[in-house]
Amino acid sequence: MIKDNPALITAIRDRFAHVDSCPFQGERIFFENAGGALTLKSVVETSAFYAGIPDNPGRINSAGQGTQDVINKAKDDLAVFMNATSGQFFAGESGTELLFRMIRTACVNAPRGSKVIGSSIEHPATRSAARRWAEIARLNYVNVVHDDETGMVTAADYAALMTPDVTVATILHASPVTGIGMDVAAISKAIRAVAPDCWIIVDGIQHAAHGQLDLDGYNVDGYAISPYKVFSRHGYGIAWISDRLSAAPHDMLIDAPATGWEFGTRDTGSYATVSDVVTYFDWLGGQVSHETDPRKRLEAAGEAIHDYETHLTNAMINGTGNLPGLRDMEHVTILAGEDNPAREGLVSIVVKGMASVDVVETLNQQGIRTHTRKADHYSGNVLNPLGLEDCIRISLCHYNTEAEVAQLLAAVRSLENDG
Repeated sequence: MIKDNPALITAIRDRFAHVDSCPFQGERIFFENAGGALTLKSVVETSAFYAGIPDNPGRINSAGQGTQDVINKAKDDLAVFMNATSGQFFAGESGTELLFRMIRTACVNAPRGSKVIGSSIEHPATRSAARRWAEIARLNYVNVVHDDETGMVTAADYAALMTPDVTVATILHASPVTGIGMDVAAISKAIRAVAPDCWIIVDGIQHAAHGQLDLDGYNVDGYAISPYKVFSRHGYGIAWISDRLSAAPHDMLIDAPATGWEFGTRDTGSYATVSDVVTYFDWLGGQVSHETDPRKRLEAAGEAIHDYETHLTNAMINGTGNLPGLRDMEHVTILAGEDNPAREGLVSIVVKGMASVDVVETLNQQGIRTHTRKADHYSGNVLNPLGLEDCIRISLCHYNTEAEVAQLLAAVRSLENDG
């Protein structure tokens, strides 16, 4: 739907700031979206406007009431965007900080001696929080080992280690190292089949930009995103928690409302930019479908994004025009398999005979922005089992083009003589 519509691709790209050039570097192709997606122009304008508003939301004056209305609208927009008919949304320092808060609360409310289950594919945002608070709360941590070849962990993998005394579980929706997505609904179902009252917390940070969010369908208790990876800006994260987790004893001010999770004065601008993002997805859904229902338009946008990004990653792997794909380059190895239907807009590679940092720098000199992932505390859980010290992450979004993919392939192909 996007692939065969050049006018729509142009309209999409026109809505993003710095889509084809960097104010520091000049003309460039942006394949570093997993590190932070491009920002909507509307988000830039909205941020500037609310940065100048001195009034606190909720005060008894027109600005205080007006900004509170903006926050309330953003939460309503999030409920439609992420399909949540219950629970609550709130903002925090970052997606990582919010995951720590949710996991901490679940662990300290779990019976001593019970279990926390998580997987080895997870980003340290959940793994670190779960391991730390399991130890403090005297819980036993259970590690579900992912498949190194596919970069996945499945519902069956979780089910094999589930016992009724599992009280907290963490799930990664998509890996920022390999781009491979997990079936959250299936994993959640497998967990609840054995431990129906388990607290389930999901890291949705990498997945969110690729559309198709369905909290009602996941049957979980917590879900976090980082808006700077979903076309908004840095400086805050968004969490959703179920009514059950909302009511659990948690960090709060004395005599504050029992289900309140927000601390301090809210940043109206951050919430307002969330509405800008949802408005954008709604616009895109209207371009690729004839749906009139807001949720249906958002679903259509998510499906169109998924299909187009799959087309782009397939072009990257299999080739486009007369250019061979990454799979056909003898000096290139693709992580998580060449044919992986769970891939979400990201291809990570290693180049024979070249350090990944050198590959990234060479590409950058040609105006192609990618990123090095090292076997450190962020990515070692994925790279170390593969015997890799690093890799090159090539991450895209639906505003990227096949022509940009072709330029990347030509540049990577030329590295064969350099390696």
